[in-house]
Amino acid sequence: MSSLAKNTTATMISCLRYRDAPAAIEWLCRAFGFEKRLVVPNPDGTIVHSELSFGNGMIMVGSVSDNEFGRLMKQPDEIGGAETQSAYVIVSDADAIYSKAKSAGAAIVMEISDKGYGGRDFACRDPEGHLWTFGTYDPWVGHQA
Repeated sequence: MSSLAKNTTATMISCLRYRDAPAAIEWLCRAFGFEKRLVVPNPDGTIVHSELSFGNGMIMVGSVSDNEFGRLMKQPDEIGGAETQSAYVIVSDADAIYSKAKSAGAAIVMEISDKGYGGRDFACRDPEGHLWTFGTYDPWVGHQA
């Protein structure tokens, strides 16, 4: 690890783009338990920026847009339903989130199960195809580099 990385305090926040960001924000809150901290709409109803918190974590969600940043990204439906990255959200009760997500219509792509390396998790897709994993495995607990 570089000395810069060792001496830097960093918070990483995932940024996601949705074709219907207002609906996605509502769904993410209902299905997974995210909470709205800030939602900044454009005059046309799209979302220029939002901040959704989950425990001490956060994601930023905005509308798909044809700008410099937006052109760097593809949506799952543009690449055959694939995802090039995925969020892993550490939770205390994966079964509770699983039930909530399933009730909200999340497409479960990996059923909830115990993992050999510890923890319990499941993976699902949201209505626009983004891949999410929720699990109890916390790599910060009990591990030293």
